Amino acid sequence: MTDIIKDKAIVSDDWTVLRLSEDQTPDAVVVPAGKVIVPLQVWLLQRDALISRNDLAVWFNSDEQAKDLKDDIARFSLLAVNFPKFSDGRGYSIAYNLRSRFGFTGELRAIGDVLRDQLFYMQRVGFNAFAVSADKNIQDAIKGLTDFSEKYQTSWDEKNPLFRRAERAGAEV
Repeated sequence: MTDIIKDKAIVSDDWTVLRLSEDQTPDAVVVPAGKVIVPLQVWLLQRDALISRNDLAVWFNSDEQAKDLKDDIARFSLLAVNFPKFSDGRGYSIAYNLRSRFGFTGELRAIGDVLRDQLFYMQRVGFNAFAVSADKNIQDAIKGLTDFSEKYQTSWDEKNPLFRRAERAGAEV
């Protein structure tokens, strides 16, 4: 088992992320037993065969959209979004849409090239779990969740901008 950050704590992870090799296709890959996070395309193409399993979760690649799973979102307790490289920010939009447009309330995990510098912003759009890159120190990475003491803009986690939340001297209350 590896460790992840979940709900601002380091915990053991008992899920396996299924990644397809070059010779595997989403419609034919065999999904192993146990807690497995499958690619969205595997779920979509094998849905009828997998629907009875309650030990599955789905992960989105950065070029996929949350709406592609909208009819099945409620059946999952965990969804993940893959960050293929640090500079690919499309996963932030997927997470925001899963939370705000589709009402997902379960564990939302960032996987892939996940670094400390991203964690504060990832939690702002709805992520509550992070599989930090294997070559990074998870003890250091968790500190990234508290890098900033104040949030200026609105997002999934804060509906009012700072200017609406701050008391000002001389302002009527």
